[in-house]
Amino acid sequence: MGVKGNISFWTVVLFGCSFMYSCNKAQIESPSVKSSELAVISDPVDFDLDEIILNGTLKAIVDNSSTSYFIYKGQPMGYEYELLSLLADELGLKLELIITSNIDEAFEKLNTGEGDIIAYSLTVTKDRRKKVAFTKSHYTVRQVLVQMKPDNWRKMKLHEIEKILIRNQVSLIGKEIYVRGSSSYLDRLRNLSDEIGGDIIILEDQLNLETEALIKMVAQGEIKYTIADEDIAMVNATYYPNIDIQTPISFPQQIAWALRRNSKQLKDTIDWWIDKMKRGPVYNVIYTKYFKSPRTTKILARSNYASFSGDNLSPYDDLLKLAADSLGWDWRLFASQAYQESKFNAKAISWAGARGLMQMMPATGLDYGAKDLLNPEQNISAAIKFLSYLNQTWKDRVANQSDLIKFVLASYNVGVGHVIDARALATKYGKDPELWENVEEFLLKKSQPKYFKDPVVKSGYCRGEEPVNYVKEILNRYQQYLQLINN
Repeated sequence: MGVKGNISFWTVVLFGCSFMYSCNKAQIESPSVKSSELAVISDPVDFDLDEIILNGTLKAIVDNSSTSYFIYKGQPMGYEYELLSLLADELGLKLELIITSNIDEAFEKLNTGEGDIIAYSLTVTKDRRKKVAFTKSHYTVRQVLVQMKPDNWRKMKLHEIEKILIRNQVSLIGKEIYVRGSSSYLDRLRNLSDEIGGDIIILEDQLNLETEALIKMVAQGEIKYTIADEDIAMVNATYYPNIDIQTPISFPQQIAWALRRNSKQLKDTIDWWIDKMKRGPVYNVIYTKYFKSPRTTKILARSNYASFSGDNLSPYDDLLKLAADSLGWDWRLFASQAYQESKFNAKAISWAGARGLMQMMPATGLDYGAKDLLNPEQNISAAIKFLSYLNQTWKDRVANQSDLIKFVLASYNVGVGHVIDARALATKYGKDPELWENVEEFLLKKSQPKYFKDPVVKSGYCRGEEPVNYVKEILNRYQQYLQLINN
């Protein structure tokens, strides 16, 4: 997840624990520090590409960061997210995302079959190759020291700043460096200690904070040093101009995704796909967007609506929360519907005349008390009243709450009449009309003359893909909001 929770408490824990770590090499290599490298990982299950295709879903393990996967103004984004979406499309699979910030936990989820691929920006190391297989590398990157510039750095000359900052790695002897748990930074710092002939005090985060959270703590003066991959450090230096990232601590290292060691089919396919992507323009566009675009980085840095820095989706969250509460819905579900309708654009007007956040038609808005649908409060108020009406319409006919929500959403999109028709067709063909999967089937068929001309159909032709996809997209996005946005 992003930089959330009680960071001050975590800092107290680390500084309290730091007493146990002296410059003594035996203590630096104590079990508590080396736990990540000694963690026992389950043997990999036999579940390769054929089984994944049969299952219909590619399960990707990701973390929530400003480059990997996050929600921005209601929209899922991120380097890993965009590439995974393209990969899933290439394979004809649904993409399911599993979020964890603990790298050892990610390895365990992978090998037990809870996930099929770890789509972190993982450094390829010999130790990790004993646990997992790696795809072809995406790119190479150095690891760098993250340190804070002097308080008055803006008024200082460059050579004065340079005298204060660490530029010679030997100067790290005796320094406390906080690093992400289970990360490749641990190995690198241990090797560096040997190379420079003195002990670096390595403190491993045990609370599963991302590297970006540690960078923020350096910027805020809570800790002095951490380590990061240079591309991630460069992005965060835009957020925090008071940090310095110019001191390398490694040569360039390979960055790749991880797979089960026995997933040969999946590895061969993804390696082929990576080669194909790198030969075209799309890969470079995506990489540049998240790692080399100052404009994108500055926009995200200034935004209140990115999941790695908070729990806001839009400027209308408070209105959405109050309205959803009156309906008994999770506000994030209602927010996902609002995003589907207008992408949170309160001034949106469709070609058909639907207006505002919830894209209501003027006549419907008036029926539910909204004279000005471009007013967010009136628009949301009218929409929630309409949704309440739809809920009342279906709640006595659909017992399952999950299916009830799908009936309501589909009716909001395409109208109650078409949904009633699909239920009638389901009944005629011997299927339970209370189950959404059956109604969905006949909504899709209502674009065919055999079905929309059937005597049980009263509302005629319907392009059923629209309401079916409407429901799926809202609920898929809602699942992402559940993982990344606190209630």
